[in-house]
Amino acid sequence: MSTARRVVGVVVGLLLLLIVFAGGYLAGRTGAGSVVDLASLPDAERQFAERMTGSSLVGRFTIAGREDRPARPERYDLVSVEKVGEDLWRFNARLQYGDVDTTLPIVVPMRFAGDTPMISISDLTIPALGTFTARVFFHGDRYSGTWQHGEYGGHMFGKIEKTTE
Repeated sequence: MSTARRVVGVVVGLLLLLIVFAGGYLAGRTGAGSVVDLASLPDAERQFAERMTGSSLVGRFTIAGREDRPARPERYDLVSVEKVGEDLWRFNARLQYGDVDTTLPIVVPMRFAGDTPMISISDLTIPALGTFTARVFFHGDRYSGTWQHGEYGGHMFGKIEKTTE
C-alpha cells in the first residue's frame, strides 16, 4: 500500500510540475503580467496604445478567388492594447466573425516604420480560431492589410473608431 501511495504522490507531483511549467511557458509566450509602462514609451508607441485602447476596428475583408462577391463585414473591439516586450504587443480583443464571438489576449510582433505601426505574423495559432498569417498596418484612423487562414486568404481594411460608452 505504501508503494502505491508513493507512486501516486510522484505522479501528482509530476503533474503539478507540468502545470506550473506550462503556466510559466504560456505567461512568457503571451507576455502576461509584463506590461511596459505607458509613460516610458516613445511618442509614436504611446500614442498608438492610447488611440487603440477602447477602440474598434470596423471594416471589411475579402476572400481571394471570390472577387465577384462583396467584402464581408468584420469588427474587432479592443479592450486594451499594451506593449509587453521588445516588438511584442498584446491586443485584448473581442473577435467577431461568422459564428465566432470571443475575447482573447493576442500577442503579436509589431514594428514601427516612423509613425506607422505594422503587425507581421506568420503561422500564429490563436486558440479556438486556428492558425493565421497576416500583415496589417495602421495609419491615422484606418487600417489595412492581408490575411491567410489555411487555404483561405484575402485583404482586410477599415476604420479605427473610439468606442463610446
